Amino acid sequence: MVQVLSWRNRHDWSQMGNWKTVSVMTNFRNLSRRTITIASALFFLAWNLPARAQVVLDLTLITCGQYMGQDKDNQDVIAAWMSGYFNAAKNQSVLNLTRFDRNRKAVEKYCKSHKPETLMSAIQRNAY
Repeated sequence: MVQVLSWRNRHDWSQMGNWKTVSVMTNFRNLSRRTITIASALFFLAWNLPARAQVVLDLTLITCGQYMGQDKDNQDVIAAWMSGYFNAAKNQSVLNLTRFDRNRKAVEKYCKSHKPETLMSAIQRNAY
C-alpha cells in the first residue's frame, strides 16, 4: 500500500523537523515584500515631485557688468569654465594656477571699466 500525502503535508516543513529554517525564510520573504513595497512607493512619490529647472548659461553673451555683479561663487565657476575653454582652444592641458590668477585679476580690472563688453572679448584682450 502507498501512502499519498496531501499538498499541505508534502510542503509543510514544520512537520519535517526543520521548522526554524522555514520560520527564517518566511520572515525573510515578508521582509523582502515589505521592502519592495516601501521602495516602490517611495520611487513613485519621488517620480511625481516637480523637477528642478536646469539653468543654462550662454557664456558668449555674458557681459563684464553681469560677471562683476555675480557673487563670488558664481564668478569662480565662470572663471574656471572660461579658463578651461580658452586652454582647450589653445590645446593646453596643464592648468597653471599662477597664470590663472594673474589673468583673472587682469580681466576683472578691465571689466570694471568696460561693463557693456562681453566677457569673452575681455578675456581675449587681456589674458595671455
